[in-house]
Amino acid sequence: MSAIIVIDLGKTLSKVSLWSSSGEMLDRQVRPNERAETGDISRLDALGIETWLVEALGRYAGEDVGAIVPVGHGAGVVAVSGLTPIFLPLDYEQPVPPNILAAYREERDSFVVTGSPALPGGLNLGAQLYWMDRLYPRVMAGATLLPWAQYWALFLSGRAASEVTSLGCHSDLWNPLRGRFAPLADRMGWSRRFAPLSRAGDILGPIRPEIAARTGLPATTQIYTGLHDSNAALLAARGFAEIEGHEATILSTGTWFVAMRLTAEAVDPTRLREGRDCLVNVDAYGRPVPSARFMGGREIETVIEIDTRRVDIRPDQPKLLAAVPAVIEKGAMMRPTLAPDSGPFPDIKGGWLAEPADWYERRAAMCLYAALVADTSLSLIGSRDRLLVEGRFAEAEVFVRALAALRPETQVFTANAHNDVSFGALRLVDPSLRPRGQLVRVEPLGEDLSRYRQRWTAETGAFA
Repeated sequence: MSAIIVIDLGKTLSKVSLWSSSGEMLDRQVRPNERAETGDISRLDALGIETWLVEALGRYAGEDVGAIVPVGHGAGVVAVSGLTPIFLPLDYEQPVPPNILAAYREERDSFVVTGSPALPGGLNLGAQLYWMDRLYPRVMAGATLLPWAQYWALFLSGRAASEVTSLGCHSDLWNPLRGRFAPLADRMGWSRRFAPLSRAGDILGPIRPEIAARTGLPATTQIYTGLHDSNAALLAARGFAEIEGHEATILSTGTWFVAMRLTAEAVDPTRLREGRDCLVNVDAYGRPVPSARFMGGREIETVIEIDTRRVDIRPDQPKLLAAVPAVIEKGAMMRPTLAPDSGPFPDIKGGWLAEPADWYERRAAMCLYAALVADTSLSLIGSRDRLLVEGRFAEAEVFVRALAALRPETQVFTANAHNDVSFGALRLVDPSLRPRGQLVRVEPLGEDLSRYRQRWTAETGAFA
């Protein structure tokens, strides 16, 4: 069988990986994303990514590539005319003008309808569209709208499609319980402007001849609709016997830490806390998924001021673990929140208590912080029984072992820390694929965290 390429266009990094049909990763390329600026508005670097992507795909010229699957973060939307973006899409961290945001908030449907909390900047796609309609009313009226992942499917295939994992990702645009556009999207006319719905695992068609010529890929390469990145991680996790068919939660870690609960229980949005970054996602099969998030990777990066690998790089793990007793004894801890207006404590301004001078202790304390915030988010969505931590922070031993210690009634596992999103996308092509290797059961920290958590909880006013 032919090889498969996965394109993973996240917030921080763009990645292209080449896989065998049996699920073995053969090659991987990575590019740090930049921000494009138009005046004082920050936008996604679609043009820079396009140039790099064509070059990256060209590395596989001559390979027998049968399919390409695009994956993207869930807070990007592109307005196109034909194959061309009308203007570069907004960066979701770009603040929306206060008067525009206030007017938009008056139009939003309730959380019970959409499962979308009111989020800052452009994290609600509806806020981006509302602003763009006012910035560019004439061109927006005739534009076709695409989620971020499906824009790249259009670029590769020439066929425009929309898909529910992105539309259902805190967008304000989707009703997850009814499986249709939300009333807001109908009232604003956006539901009519979005490209026709397609399932994540549908084939849109062959690669465009122009792209085949520029990259050297076979003209028969088929382009899939693709999906939202956290939902791709969810698909990967479902390949493990310990997760599939069980009550379980997947904690995907990167710039965002996203907890997604797989449950047979009926999803009731009234039981989720909108003001604490809880939401209802939609999986690749259109089913609602209770979820919670916080910007864990960004918060860690803010404090250590260096590449986030500094808390999960393998050679440093023994020293970070050895630093934990001193952190606990000194009561060194970080209060939330370092990414304002997000996570389970959006209204608290973060800062150190008994800030440690030692570099290892600082990093260990940040791992304990991430575990405490993750534990809070998991409790808010009723997580129990099984927890799988995936993504790049799954190798941060202080973080995962602290989380296991904080949740003694939960079996905590880790999986491969680098390729889960791409492997999940691969399972759209072949759902029978199973991840290589086994889940690893996490051993809890030996230290007692109860008093440390009690003090941290008192400082945050948790569950107030």
